[in-house]
Amino acid sequence: MTTETTSVPALRAPGAGLGLLDVFRRRHLLALLVRKEVQIRYRGSILGWLWSYVKPLTQFAVFFVALGIVLRQGETIGYYALYLLSGMMIVTFFTEAFQNGTRSIIDNSALIKKIFIPRELFPVASTLVAVVNTLPQVVVVFVIALISGWQFSLGAVAAILLSLLIITVFATGLGMLFGAVNVAFRDAQSFVEIIGMCAVWASPVLYQWHLVADRVGEGALFTLYSINPITAAVELSHAGFWMPLHPKNGLVLPNLVPASLAGLAIAFATLLLGQFVFRRLEGRFAQDL
Repeated sequence: MTTETTSVPALRAPGAGLGLLDVFRRRHLLALLVRKEVQIRYRGSILGWLWSYVKPLTQFAVFFVALGIVLRQGETIGYYALYLLSGMMIVTFFTEAFQNGTRSIIDNSALIKKIFIPRELFPVASTLVAVVNTLPQVVVVFVIALISGWQFSLGAVAAILLSLLIITVFATGLGMLFGAVNVAFRDAQSFVEIIGMCAVWASPVLYQWHLVADRVGEGALFTLYSINPITAAVELSHAGFWMPLHPKNGLVLPNLVPASLAGLAIAFATLLLGQFVFRRLEGRFAQDL
């Protein structure tokens, strides 16, 4: 007679989770959340998915006319339209992911109060929805770059992918951090909107980085400006889409590689901080909601 033994998984206290690890273990739930958000985003809308193109292109047109034509930035920066659009794509991605992540717990309050699933799923899903909505913008920028004479290179593609990775990690961390705080203090949502408005000016999207260096010098303040994950991601996007065209006055950060690595490290540190704060506060989500 043989005795069969079966392994019993270790038991955990009810409601206890493994944080972001649970998100990867429940990828099917994450996929369902992302699919649901994408499907309902433009439900009942006439233009539907076209809004993914219309909104950023309208914002681009306003800034291009005001800065590129009226203030004549287009005369001093070669391929200014591509410079502007490739930078705004990154900031738009960051703003959408950050703001949606901050609202994600509140927006899913009915589900959170009924059943237990890893709550990190909601801010992570919000970031992935922002990724899906950013893809049409990436296509637009890529087509404009090709028309302008852009040629494939591994360095350019690596720069573009790294810029998107930095924003994905950074926005997810901030979304978890402010999303958890927003449950108890709804003022966090308004604060995040202010950050989103400032992001476009806090990075070299509408201007070139050397204007900041000329004003503050290339000391500690400029170093902080350079390693800001949004600045690093924007300059990587410029390096991938804009610099291969060899534009007039085409300059990217002279310390782009170390600044990008520092920005990526800050993004991951923000993700860890967001996870820590999220885990400390999630026990009160159902009560505060």
